[in-house]
Amino acid sequence: MNEKFLTNCRIIDPSQKIDEQGNIIIDEKGKIKSIGKKVKLSDASKSAEKIDLKGNLVIPGVIDMKAFVGEPGYEYKENFRTLSQAALAGGVTSIVTMPNTKPVIDNVSMVDFIIRRGRDKAKVNLFPCASITKQTNGKQMTEFGLLKARGIIGFSDVNKTIQNTELMSRVMNYASDLDVLIMQHAEDYELSKNSCINEGEIATRLGLQGVSDIAEKIIIERDLSLLAKFPCRYHINQISTQKSLDVIKKNKSNGISFTTGVSINNLSLNENDIGEFRTFLKLSPPLRDEKNRLSLVEGLKNELIDVIVSDHIPEDEESKRLPFAQAATGSIGVETLLPLALELYHNNSLSLDKIIKCLTINPAKILKINKGTLKIGADADLCVLDLEKPWVVKPENLKSKSKNTAFENRKLQGKVKMTFLNGDLVYTD
Repeated sequence: MNEKFLTNCRIIDPSQKIDEQGNIIIDEKGKIKSIGKKVKLSDASKSAEKIDLKGNLVIPGVIDMKAFVGEPGYEYKENFRTLSQAALAGGVTSIVTMPNTKPVIDNVSMVDFIIRRGRDKAKVNLFPCASITKQTNGKQMTEFGLLKARGIIGFSDVNKTIQNTELMSRVMNYASDLDVLIMQHAEDYELSKNSCINEGEIATRLGLQGVSDIAEKIIIERDLSLLAKFPCRYHINQISTQKSLDVIKKNKSNGISFTTGVSINNLSLNENDIGEFRTFLKLSPPLRDEKNRLSLVEGLKNELIDVIVSDHIPEDEESKRLPFAQAATGSIGVETLLPLALELYHNNSLSLDKIIKCLTINPAKILKINKGTLKIGADADLCVLDLEKPWVVKPENLKSKSKNTAFENRKLQGKVKMTFLNGDLVYTD
């Protein structure tokens, strides 16, 4: 391909502490050749394609650390093609895919299949996870070393938690030896049994079984205690409460090294949004009260939380149109992740730099991948967005195969205009 000269744009790249008006040159191999306010058209080749970005914002392509793709086994919910389309429309160029497919990604043959299928059908960078335990049943560990050697980026039982403390200690011990990433869902099963909503006034009014914030806190306390003895690359997938933040703050101050994520759902909604049994807002972890939501925003501001994820879980409409307690859990979100995160900038909750950092370079560092940056020589994965453009979330307009968005009719400000992947323009609004 020819070189590309992107001009007339505001560039924000937290990995280089850049926030300036400037230009970008992408070379013939799809890499960043030069970037910044000093870059001129004369620096590009004569055959370079000139693209005027009309003053819009350019950031590194977003990295989503937690998304479900339906292949294999659940293609009727989502597939690589539809996931790619949704991701690129949302400025997401790299996705960590979860292993709870059918069959579960817990052996070498499944890893080979998923990587081959993703390479053939996906149009984004895919980084597959394998399960921590066989069939995600919390009983027998998978072969970390073999799976890592085949291309697995990390290990997670997704929305299941290892309840057995002795097993968890062995997981951390092996993970430490092999330098693999463990991504844990924090939930004590005994305390969360039969629950589907946050414990409190809303649950009582709706007559639903609620889950206490202790169920999340107690697993985090256990795992971080083990981490002090078996230091490995450990990541808490999503937190939802102030109590969890208190534990995280205490352990970080004691020198324990780990990272933490939060779902955009828990940053953008609270339990009051459930209204009269809105099942599209049945999520895990559940939506908490407004006090907890605000504490999560503060957690990002204070760097107790490292990344924001979409927790993209496509479900068919029939599994959502059920009584609340019986309805499937989860919401699609890869396409709305970035625009929803920008709400926190527009309402003065977080700086633009902080939001972009939590969506780009922070996840890249946790995953140890060369993404989330616009440094010279890096892959030209980038997102162009109109920071001020208003739009409304309409399920029928979203690219995902399933339409179970928790943000139907939400008015947003900030729209992706273009997405580049390895220097190729792969999405335009």
